[in-house]
Amino acid sequence: MQVTQRVLIAADKFKGSLTAVQVAERVTAGLRRIVPGLDVEALPVADGGDGTVAAAVAAGFERHEREVAGPLGQEVTAAFALRGDTAVVEMAEASGLQRLPRGVFAPLTASTYGSGELLRAALDAGARTIVFGVGGSATTDGGAGMLSALGARFLDEDGEPVAPGGGGLADLARVDLSGLDPRLSDVDLVLASDVDNPLTGPKGAPAVYGPQKGASPDDVATLDEALSHFAKVVEAEAGPRTAGYATAPGAGAAGGIGYGALLLGARFRPGIEVMLDVLGFAPALERASLVITGEGSLDEQTLHGKAPAGVAAAARAADKEVVAVCGRLALPPAALGRAGIRRAYPLTEVEPDVVKCIADAGPILERVAEQIARDFLC
Repeated sequence: MQVTQRVLIAADKFKGSLTAVQVAERVTAGLRRIVPGLDVEALPVADGGDGTVAAAVAAGFERHEREVAGPLGQEVTAAFALRGDTAVVEMAEASGLQRLPRGVFAPLTASTYGSGELLRAALDAGARTIVFGVGGSATTDGGAGMLSALGARFLDEDGEPVAPGGGGLADLARVDLSGLDPRLSDVDLVLASDVDNPLTGPKGAPAVYGPQKGASPDDVATLDEALSHFAKVVEAEAGPRTAGYATAPGAGAAGGIGYGALLLGARFRPGIEVMLDVLGFAPALERASLVITGEGSLDEQTLHGKAPAGVAAAARAADKEVVAVCGRLALPPAALGRAGIRRAYPLTEVEPDVVKCIADAGPILERVAEQIARDFLC
């Protein structure tokens, strides 16, 4: 086989084990152990969920930190990324599950207020285009908290603000969007998500993702009813332009924050497509002969908008060969082939003990990369 002149590593994180940057470092080390001096380009990727800001920073964006409200109202240090007048804001930085104390869930009361504060910080920094990556949220409030941080008001029958979280929206009587930050009308806001669920219903945010955030069946019913009520009050107050937002693709993303973003005029795009554009994937792909992508688990979800599928689709369109690394492989070869992935290399092929794979993911990944080098570069 002809020696590959340049390898592009465009992998997502191995959640719970390695960041996307660490994945690239370990794969590079393994490849060069077999092919010293190999030309490798690393472009860590993300699909809009947690790790999106880190991927942008690795691609040359500047990291900016702010103190904002976490999902329970506590102060947290969150970051966004900025290059020129383009910002990458990751809602999980402020409102993600990782911001909750270990073992604590708050499905009815967790708020996206801090995500709104991050968006406002990006505006303050001069952003004219904002890529809003959503995923990994601890919240199911339809974006009401985010909108409140940007100047909207959500009031009960007595004219008092409703309680934070999706549960509080059951008491909503009036919505006032007139105080929204006027700078939002001059910004290109891109809602980047790997899910296209509606706000409510059997495939809505509470039913599909609520249980992951600690919601009981009763909580799911409460949240679904509250968010439906929220959308009806918004439509009554804001007019017919908002009528289709609750059923629009992406409205149910990240506990319904997608719905709130649509109210701000956002346009929905699959997260990995947006991030590949922002990170400069196309020119990096043109320079590559072999592409290595991957994530912690290659499974059915991977095929529905996750980073490796997006990378593989773009590479296949450019007639580039793609292999994948992963912690766990749950896809048959035929499914991988249809996705444009020539072969997948799971850590469990090297170390069958999953616990050891998670604990020692870095060194095992280097051994996997050595095998890729033997199979494709020698």
